[in-house]
Amino acid sequence: MSLAAQTTPLSESSPEQVRLSLAAAMTLGFVEGRFYRNARLGCINLLLTYPGGCKANCAFCGLARESRVAATDPRFEKFIRVTWKAYELDQVIERCVSAPPHVERVCVSMITHPQARADTLEVCRRVHQGSGLPVSLLIAPTLLGRDDLLQMREAGADRIGVAIDAATPELFDQLRGKPIGGPHDWSHYWQTYEEAISVFGENMVGVHLIHGLGESEQELVGAMDQARALGGSTHLFCFFPERFSALKQRPQPPASGYRRIQMARWLIDHDLSRAADMSFDGQGRVRDFGVSPDVLERELATGRPFMTSGCPGASGEVACNRPFGNERPGPDLRNYPFFLEDDDITLVREQMGSY
Repeated sequence: MSLAAQTTPLSESSPEQVRLSLAAAMTLGFVEGRFYRNARLGCINLLLTYPGGCKANCAFCGLARESRVAATDPRFEKFIRVTWKAYELDQVIERCVSAPPHVERVCVSMITHPQARADTLEVCRRVHQGSGLPVSLLIAPTLLGRDDLLQMREAGADRIGVAIDAATPELFDQLRGKPIGGPHDWSHYWQTYEEAISVFGENMVGVHLIHGLGESEQELVGAMDQARALGGSTHLFCFFPERFSALKQRPQPPASGYRRIQMARWLIDHDLSRAADMSFDGQGRVRDFGVSPDVLERELATGRPFMTSGCPGASGEVACNRPFGNERPGPDLRNYPFFLEDDDITLVREQMGSY
């Protein structure tokens, strides 16, 4: 993506203002630019914003409380690799009404802030009523109980995302909990995920999990399997070192392990295999996916396991395809935001088999 025009930074606060990902700002015509390989964004991603920023302190997040970047600093606009500038909510809704037809969803992301619970409901209600598009919410479980989930459904949300991120309780605690000065609790996150499924229904809730935080492939497969067993699915991310995060020096993991995790996720979420069917080597790497060679080849040849996983739109395809949110545009893609071509499938086949 390239950026040709920007708005002037404002002293912003939700609900009247929200941040837009660069891809969303381009899609809605707020800035000029073009997407690598003509990718098209299917979901407008909104992020709540406050002058005080997020009150959590997650080690991998550039919005963490101790990132030492003030919310008024232009550098604060960098999050998940790209620029997230603030815009007036009413103006965003107006642009959503006339968005290109490939835009099939809006996703509102909370942050851990005292105002976020009420503001999420307000933003959801206004976006749902004003744009006519389905609305997903990426929620902050630390702030929420079951009644909040019921109110979110009443406000117009049809899908929920729960960003558990770390695959094990130990990693979650180290990277998001008390040891790093954070407020989050592993058990409460999973409990909220289960409650969201009971409120919104099976297959309407997704767990966000990140590959490359120090877990083994086997541990991440176990977390994805748990998410599926409870009635939801996994939205998968590959770690990317955010500039202002505590893990900014950690390298992005190689594509090989991520390809195996992507394939495992696809098979689990499509009820073709389970963690108990798979086998792993002494380093916890997937050696057998628990399906026949013919099934594995059939699914691999479609290229779909390696596309971005997220909430679907009206077409049934993933709308929240987040172009280049995990990597810089170029040949070293982790999540493909478009259908793979023959050369892409050849590459991911080689990567998946590399140990």
